[in-house]
Amino acid sequence: MVFLTRGLRDALLELAADAEPEKLTVPLAITPAEELDGADHLEAETPVFTHFYPPNTGGSVAAVFGMDLSIPARQTQGRFISHPQGHLEVTQTDDLHEVVLVAVPPWTAEMVAAFDRSGRKRKLVIVDAEPPVELL
Repeated sequence: MVFLTRGLRDALLELAADAEPEKLTVPLAITPAEELDGADHLEAETPVFTHFYPPNTGGSVAAVFGMDLSIPARQTQGRFISHPQGHLEVTQTDDLHEVVLVAVPPWTAEMVAAFDRSGRKRKLVIVDAEPPVELL
């Protein structure tokens, strides 16, 4: 199973709608359920997707050096991909990750699915929980 907060799902769908007709790829990060407010029904160590890195972060650095320096190494466990003209599945041209969330128009909750890096569908569970407040 893949666990995703409702807030993150809604934010990702909004990003996909705003990017249309372009495809969108967004790195995703997890938080253990024990650190979430409202996820008491999950095992403490259950990974829940709670955060994303903005898709254009570090774009100029990547253009100069040929690598994405905006995301710390090994800090993302998943990827969200929109398919504006595609099907609700992983394609050969997608940037793959351990978990891939795919969405297609009309950008509603029913139009998001989870897959593993081989393209096998996984059960997606939406969690009504909030990640901890982060202070800078």
